[in-house]
Amino acid sequence: MLLTFIAGALLVTDSPSSVGMSQARLEIAASLLNGEIERGNLGAGSILVARHGKIVLDRGFGRLSSRQGSPGVTKDSVYLLASITKPVTACALMLLVERGKVLLDDKVSRYLPEFAGEDRSNVRVRDLLSHTSGLPDMLPENTELRRANAPLHRFVAGAFTTPLRYVPGTSFAYQSMGTLLAGAIVEKVAGISLREFERREIFEPLGMKSSSLGVGSIPVAGTVQAWVSPASNPQDTNRFGPNSSYWRDMGHPWGGMHSTTRDLAVLLQTFLNGGVYGNKRVFSSPTVKAMITDQNTQQQAPWGLGWALRHSKVWNFFGDLLSASAFGHAGATGTVAWADPETQLLCVVLTDRLLDEGRLLRLLSNAVAASIED
Repeated sequence: MLLTFIAGALLVTDSPSSVGMSQARLEIAASLLNGEIERGNLGAGSILVARHGKIVLDRGFGRLSSRQGSPGVTKDSVYLLASITKPVTACALMLLVERGKVLLDDKVSRYLPEFAGEDRSNVRVRDLLSHTSGLPDMLPENTELRRANAPLHRFVAGAFTTPLRYVPGTSFAYQSMGTLLAGAIVEKVAGISLREFERREIFEPLGMKSSSLGVGSIPVAGTVQAWVSPASNPQDTNRFGPNSSYWRDMGHPWGGMHSTTRDLAVLLQTFLNGGVYGNKRVFSSPTVKAMITDQNTQQQAPWGLGWALRHSKVWNFFGDLLSASAFGHAGATGTVAWADPETQLLCVVLTDRLLDEGRLLRLLSNAVAASIED
């Protein structure tokens, strides 16, 4: 795969025609999103599209919540990202790899000796990032831990002993618990919390001022409220639901990050730039290439290091029209962020609900990709 980077490009606002894109076709994407809100299928949605470092669509629709008088969504509204958190956790771990502190082929037990017994001794660090560790997506006791408002270290302890689903490295299964242990390695090696490491090493250098692992300094009520099924138990919803203070500020490495479309666009543009944003190099070029290159050729389950790839088997909400080099991630709160190095196009869509198993996100991605005219 030939990767072409645009060194240092900064995101600036310009017209679609300046980067070979159609304003009318981009309006189709915007109307698709706004239409779902007007029909009451979504409560909130934001979309940002950029090409060659130029933002050509940047809008928000709906309201922060269903409460009467709730403020309207803007292009700067903050959302719970859900699983888009995973590649950001991977970014943190890869910074330690490029600084000579972690090896991808090291056994996880080298850094987390409590992760031992049976086949756990064969799980490598890279397996945590490419979903080949054999760990489950969620712990069997996940609901009980959440209902008890258990701290994150209780989930880590559970991941140390939970049975593996298959021999490490021999198969693929999407798994949040691998990302949890990747975050635990960052904390062990760096000697600080993952949320603090990401703040210092990723968010601040890139100027991602509205991003945090956990809700950070923003009140939960000031963010877009994730959709909750009317059939949910009200007591459980209040205690550990997606808008509870507990869940929003837990800082879980697999799904607890908050951000905006613009901040995520900065991260994606940094990858399109080969690790540089403006005059700041945050990731090395080899790190970027490794993270967006298929690591699972033996398993025939395309995935990078943290990032999903265009032909990944799961969580691929990138539509039908992107090139084979595209990468990104999606989240169960109705979010997707992707970039295509071949066309230098990126797109971030954040909503409050996953509709029809991600069909809307695929439709939006197609409309955005089809806006290219050159």
